[in-house]
Amino acid sequence: MNSIFVYCEIDEGQVSEVSQELMTKGRSLANELKCQLEAIVIGHKLDGIEKQIFPYGVDMVYVADDKRLYPYNTLPHTSIIVKLFEEQKPQIALMGASSVGRDLGPRVSSALHSGLTADCTSLVIGDHFDKKQDKNYENLLYQIRPAFGGNIIATIINPDCRPQMATVREGVMKKEIFDPKYKGKLVKLDIANYVSDSDFVVEIIERHMEKSKINMKAAPIVVAGGYGMGSKENFQLLYDLAEVLGGEVGASRAAVDAGYAEHERQIGQTGLTVRPKLYIACGISGQIQHRAGMEESAQIIAINTDPEAPINSVADYVINGDVGVILPKMIKYYKQNTK
Repeated sequence: MNSIFVYCEIDEGQVSEVSQELMTKGRSLANELKCQLEAIVIGHKLDGIEKQIFPYGVDMVYVADDKRLYPYNTLPHTSIIVKLFEEQKPQIALMGASSVGRDLGPRVSSALHSGLTADCTSLVIGDHFDKKQDKNYENLLYQIRPAFGGNIIATIINPDCRPQMATVREGVMKKEIFDPKYKGKLVKLDIANYVSDSDFVVEIIERHMEKSKINMKAAPIVVAGGYGMGSKENFQLLYDLAEVLGGEVGASRAAVDAGYAEHERQIGQTGLTVRPKLYIACGISGQIQHRAGMEESAQIIAINTDPEAPINSVADYVINGDVGVILPKMIKYYKQNTK
């Protein structure tokens, strides 16, 4: 048990961003543990896919290529990963908390009796002393995530079962090329040894994919509103400010639940994770669920009537006051000073 495995999601021949982020994190964890970083790719027409993966510092890439394996299908993907993990016995396995990862992760962990921590916001290597057993565990994976509705931050460990499995949401980790010239080993799997005919009882006949019209993650500036905006009509102020700044509009879960904004704009533990150059939080109290989705922003401005609002603890600048009064002034002065 001396490797870290990352399951790489593929769509239209490209490795997904969440997988790139996990490989970046996996490389730093592997360096700390002095072990190999390995990746598994499952799909079709994957020739050359390793060229997208090796630069992230991956030592070994396992490729399962078959026309029946794309698009994603639960049963064969599960069988391949379970059997590969039984052979290679990784100590850590990471997946994206995407629709695919959330379907695949629990099935793999259940088959391996390994346990799984979902929606992690941080992964750290550490030790643990079990008082009951009088036993010290070294180099465990601390799987960190908000719990109990986001009221606490839980650090979850898996001392005895392997692999230690976790899913991580896109945008939580940074993605970074380790070495553009990094070369690892490519292993092409013989599909016949990993799947059976019963794995293909479900056939995907047709797939319809509608891409989101809102590109929040690429926006350099995000103007986000919370329940404190008061109404859907007041949210128009956020659109006006975002237009002046060249940014995008986001929302807290409370604002989305109140019908002020659509779910595609939700930022936080149950929405998107963003890290723009500037994040302007308007009428957002800033509970831990929301902060999990934006606290890595380069600069944060909080506008709120409550001087004790939790959002203020992560903000670089705090403006105490009514958003209905402050936002029109910001729009006015930004327009005056915009060339």
